[in-house]
Amino acid sequence: MAALYREMDFELDPLFETIISDLMTQDYSVVDHFIDPKTVSLLRNSLLAHFEEDRFKKAAIGSKTNEVIAAAIRGDYILWIDEKVQTQVETLFFKRLNDLVAYLNRTCFLGILQTEFHYALYPTGTGYKRHLDSFQNDNKRKLSIAFYLNFEDWSQTDGGALALYLEGDQSEEQTILVNPIAGRMVIFESQKIPHEVLIAHRDRLSITGWLKTS
Repeated sequence: MAALYREMDFELDPLFETIISDLMTQDYSVVDHFIDPKTVSLLRNSLLAHFEEDRFKKAAIGSKTNEVIAAAIRGDYILWIDEKVQTQVETLFFKRLNDLVAYLNRTCFLGILQTEFHYALYPTGTGYKRHLDSFQNDNKRKLSIAFYLNFEDWSQTDGGALALYLEGDQSEEQTILVNPIAGRMVIFESQKIPHEVLIAHRDRLSITGWLKTS
């Protein structure tokens, strides 16, 4: 993230400051306990209830105007969350998220104007091949976010890690693996960091989306 100009005339939020510091120095941040465990559990139950109601659809690749179903590349099922028509627990999620957006806009002048989020369920044996969260005909995505809703006993042997591919010294690529434990949030620059969801060995649950400039 480029150098940022900041206002300091209000109370600082330590967690949000950690996210900003990470984004400035390494273009990504991984934070735990972004939302309290009770709300995480309620969001998980909401995701699973929607899935049982057969409301999810097979995810596609490409922009909304040029979607292609490609199971060999991407294996998740998704349900878009309409911020204007939320359940009570989804309202809690968006309240916390919008607090972060307001903080980023006020301290860093990012100009985030839109959010776009969906539930995601990766069935056992699926993942999402390496990709970048921006399109040739649409570069509005500024920051990508994954918020994990997996059960509390998720372990590394369950797979489903998020692999972030970073530019290293002397053009050597560095790989960061993020275990998708419940309540963990990953946020990174959409147009800079290629990433991949490694094969999950049990159903993998999350809310995923983007902060957009317009």
